[in-house]
Amino acid sequence: MTRPSRIKTALALFAAVLLSACATAPQVPVPLDVQNVSAKGARIGVVMATLPAVDIAYPGANCLLCLAAASAANSGLAAHTRTLPYDTLTELAADLAEALRKKGAAEVVVISDPLKLTDLPSASASGPSLARQDFTPLKAKYGVDKLLVVQVTQLGMVRTYSAYFPTSVPRAVFQGNGFIVDLTSNRYDWYLPVSRHKSADGKWDEPPRFPGLSNAYFQVIELARESYLRPFGDTSSGDQ
Repeated sequence: MTRPSRIKTALALFAAVLLSACATAPQVPVPLDVQNVSAKGARIGVVMATLPAVDIAYPGANCLLCLAAASAANSGLAAHTRTLPYDTLTELAADLAEALRKKGAAEVVVISDPLKLTDLPSASASGPSLARQDFTPLKAKYGVDKLLVVQVTQLGMVRTYSAYFPTSVPRAVFQGNGFIVDLTSNRYDWYLPVSRHKSADGKWDEPPRFPGLSNAYFQVIELARESYLRPFGDTSSGDQ
């Protein structure tokens, strides 16, 4: 391959990376539009997206051998993390439904079956406040005009690494989003990224039950619940 060809190929690869980065840029927050949400006659559904497995992640252990070493070094904590429950998270949909009613929403229904977001098709239109997946078919499926979705993307523990070497102690982690989609326009009436991390108070390395990190785990769930409820003026579960 000639030098101009190599340069052209490199530029094409660089452009592809840039386009990929743009395509996966995170959704910016959308403030809650209370008047829109509580519009007369609007029927709102509230649903939990399918929850991820409770687990431990090792960002920075970015080769197979690095990941194997990190997994082996933290095997006891990983086994314990996978046993941790998330009961209070499953109550969040009902709590948000009640908060919506207090905000003036006339008709709110809680959808019991989890929503599998990966089953939704890609949206045909794009924009800063438009959902990237097409939620509009859910209008007929659920018989609602708007849908409030609680999405949890990561739950459990996280410990950062630089290749083979840990660069932090383990911490409890919660990552997710809350959003309301207008099922006619596929536009967000609200979009809130939620990110909570907490280290153990005191020692963390106390196998087999890891009480410090277990307490931190339950605390990040509660902090996340508060984050979802706060825009609706419901802080009955406490404040951080």
